[in-house]
Amino acid sequence: MTVNFQYVNTDVSETLSNFTKEKLDKLFNRYEFLINATVRIKHDDNFHDKGKICDIELSLPGPRIFATSNEANYEVAVRATIKDLERQLKKRKEVYKVY
Repeated sequence: MTVNFQYVNTDVSETLSNFTKEKLDKLFNRYEFLINATVRIKHDDNFHDKGKICDIELSLPGPRIFATSNEANYEVAVRATIKDLERQLKKRKEVYKVY
Protein backbone atom coordinates (compact mmCIF):
# COMPACT_ATOMS: atom_id res chain seq x y z
CA MET A 1 0.00 0.00 0.00
CA THR A 2 1.32 3.38 -1.00
CA VAL A 3 -0.04 6.72 0.22
CA ASN A 4 1.15 9.92 -1.46
CA PHE A 5 0.54 13.25 0.29
CA GLN A 6 0.37 16.65 -1.37
CA TYR A 7 -0.05 19.85 0.63
CA VAL A 8 -1.38 22.86 -1.31
CA ASN A 9 -1.36 26.37 0.24
CA THR A 10 -0.67 24.92 3.69
CA ASP A 11 2.25 23.67 5.75
CA VAL A 12 3.22 20.00 5.83
CA SER A 13 1.94 18.32 8.99
CA GLU A 14 3.33 14.98 10.16
CA THR A 15 0.50 14.50 12.66
CA LEU A 16 -2.14 15.05 9.96
CA SER A 17 -0.27 12.68 7.64
CA ASN A 18 -0.11 9.99 10.34
CA PHE A 19 -3.79 10.50 11.22
CA THR A 20 -4.82 10.15 7.56
CA LYS A 21 -2.56 7.13 7.00
CA GLU A 22 -4.01 5.43 10.07
CA LYS A 23 -7.56 5.94 8.76
CA LEU A 24 -6.59 4.74 5.28
CA ASP A 25 -4.89 1.63 6.70
CA LYS A 26 -8.28 0.46 7.96
CA LEU A 27 -9.68 0.76 4.42
CA PHE A 28 -6.68 -1.03 2.91
CA ASN A 29 -7.08 -3.89 5.40
CA ARG A 30 -10.81 -4.23 4.73
CA TYR A 31 -10.63 -3.96 0.92
CA GLU A 32 -7.72 -6.03 -0.34
CA PHE A 33 -8.09 -4.90 -3.97
CA LEU A 34 -6.89 -1.34 -3.24
CA ILE A 35 -3.54 -0.42 -4.81
CA ASN A 36 -2.61 3.08 -3.60
CA ALA A 37 -3.99 6.44 -2.47
CA THR A 38 -3.26 10.07 -3.30
CA VAL A 39 -4.19 12.57 -0.58
CA ARG A 40 -4.34 16.31 -1.26
CA ILE A 41 -4.68 18.66 1.70
CA LYS A 42 -5.61 22.19 0.61
CA HIS A 43 -6.43 25.51 2.22
CA ASP A 44 -8.80 27.94 0.52
CA ASP A 45 -9.17 31.47 1.91
CA ASN A 46 -12.39 32.14 -0.05
CA PHE A 47 -14.47 30.23 2.51
CA HIS A 48 -14.89 32.06 5.81
CA ASP A 49 -16.38 29.24 7.90
CA LYS A 50 -14.67 26.39 6.13
CA GLY A 51 -11.75 26.21 3.72
CA LYS A 52 -9.91 23.10 4.93
CA ILE A 53 -10.20 20.74 1.94
CA CYS A 54 -9.25 17.08 1.76
CA ASP A 55 -9.20 15.22 -1.59
CA ILE A 56 -8.48 11.49 -1.65
CA GLU A 57 -8.17 9.42 -4.81
CA LEU A 58 -7.97 5.62 -4.51
CA SER A 59 -6.44 3.48 -7.22
CA LEU A 60 -7.94 0.03 -7.71
CA PRO A 61 -8.83 -2.28 -10.60
CA GLY A 62 -11.26 -0.47 -12.87
CA PRO A 63 -12.06 3.22 -12.55
CA ARG A 64 -10.48 5.18 -9.72
CA ILE A 65 -12.55 6.36 -6.78
CA PHE A 66 -12.43 10.01 -5.71
CA ALA A 67 -13.95 11.92 -2.81
CA THR A 68 -13.52 15.41 -1.42
CA SER A 69 -14.80 17.41 1.53
CA ASN A 70 -14.59 21.02 2.68
CA GLU A 71 -14.79 21.48 6.45
CA ALA A 72 -13.66 23.87 9.19
CA ASN A 73 -11.03 21.40 10.49
CA TYR A 74 -8.62 19.12 8.59
CA GLU A 75 -9.34 16.07 10.77
CA VAL A 76 -13.08 16.41 10.19
CA ALA A 77 -12.47 16.80 6.45
CA VAL A 78 -10.36 13.61 6.40
CA ARG A 79 -13.04 11.65 8.29
CA ALA A 80 -15.82 12.87 5.98
CA THR A 81 -13.81 12.06 2.86
CA ILE A 82 -12.96 8.55 4.06
CA LYS A 83 -16.61 7.96 4.97
CA ASP A 84 -17.60 8.88 1.40
CA LEU A 85 -14.89 6.59 0.00
CA GLU A 86 -16.06 3.71 2.18
CA ARG A 87 -19.60 4.08 0.84
CA GLN A 88 -18.24 3.93 -2.74
CA LEU A 89 -16.05 0.92 -1.91
CA LYS A 90 -19.01 -1.01 -0.50
CA LYS A 91 -20.81 -0.55 -3.81
CA ARG A 92 -17.70 -1.58 -5.75
CA LYS A 93 -17.20 -4.69 -3.59
CA GLU A 94 -20.70 -5.88 -4.50
CA VAL A 95 -19.55 -6.02 -8.12
CA TYR A 96 -16.58 -8.24 -7.20
CA LYS A 97 -18.63 -10.76 -5.20
CA VAL A 98 -18.65 -14.32 -6.56
CA TYR A 99 -21.99 -16.08 -6.44
